[in-house]
Amino acid sequence: MRISARNQIKGTVKAVQEGAVNAVVTISFGDQSVIKSDITMEAVKELGLVEGKECQAVIKATNVMFATEKLPQLSARNQIEGTIVKAQLGAVNASVALEDADGNRLTGSITNEAVKQLGLTEGMKAVAIIKATDVLVAVD
Repeated sequence: MRISARNQIKGTVKAVQEGAVNAVVTISFGDQSVIKSDITMEAVKELGLVEGKECQAVIKATNVMFATEKLPQLSARNQIEGTIVKAQLGAVNASVALEDADGNRLTGSITNEAVKQLGLTEGMKAVAIIKATDVLVAVD
């Protein structure tokens, strides 16, 4: 299967915090990097998500936000620190890629205005921000 989502990161289920309707699945993808996904319990069961299971975190580029530093008061569960490796302006939107300490790359599509306002340039430290509800989980 091929999909249009720009971000498909291979990882391993580190934990599943079950709730009545939804679960928060923590996926590790490297020595230091983790991402949380908020999905239904039905999906957890159908995908067989248990600790140690290999999976992929799938995130559309339009669901990736950026900041110049971690934000302590934020409801989004995922703040991934790294280095900007691409900041390519387009007609209206820009493609921005951040690489974390483990070499994983997250690409976001944000406005040119946001790139300029944040001063995002290649080589600078930044944070990719993703809501847990925007992280899909895929398995083979």
